[in-house]
Amino acid sequence: MSRENRPVWVVPPYTLRIDPSGLQIVSWPDPGLRSRATHVPSAEEVALVAPRMVELMHEASGIGLAAPQVGLPWRMFVTCVPDADPVDRVFVNPEIHLDLCGAPPQPYEEGCLSLPDLRLDVLRPKGASISATGADGSPFELSDAGLLARVWQHEYDHLEGRLIFDLAQPVDASLVKRWRKVHDAQ
Repeated sequence: MSRENRPVWVVPPYTLRIDPSGLQIVSWPDPGLRSRATHVPSAEEVALVAPRMVELMHEASGIGLAAPQVGLPWRMFVTCVPDADPVDRVFVNPEIHLDLCGAPPQPYEEGCLSLPDLRLDVLRPKGASISATGADGSPFELSDAGLLARVWQHEYDHLEGRLIFDLAQPVDASLVKRWRKVHDAQ
């Protein structure tokens, strides 16, 4: 979805409103995917947007979706990983802590809902812990040393303006160049 087709924000005093039904997954090269996200404005906004983000993630058969991927500059993402954590989770203003002392970083093939048809080997630490606020406003902490940790890292990268082709193994560099050429032409 192009920037001009994004939902219109109406900014009354002290609140930020958006029609969540207008949210759609944006694709690269949308400039919002390269911007560092900011804190979520309010719990009210989370309550409006989180269900739509979960819906979009499931419609696209994804296991994670970050707010920048739906055109929102917020530090928020949602996940549902059927084989590891089969519940819809909302992470608001998350902080991630990587386990850099454990096993060496592992390569694993990743895809991204904002980079259709591109799958790349990405090297990441195996373990991570994360602290965030949930959709209900309660803080929580989780730890994992498997697929969940990878999903959290991937979605957190979106909040920092990083994409999988920024982290791809060197062997995949030529694939990324070909993919970019095809998608830039569209």
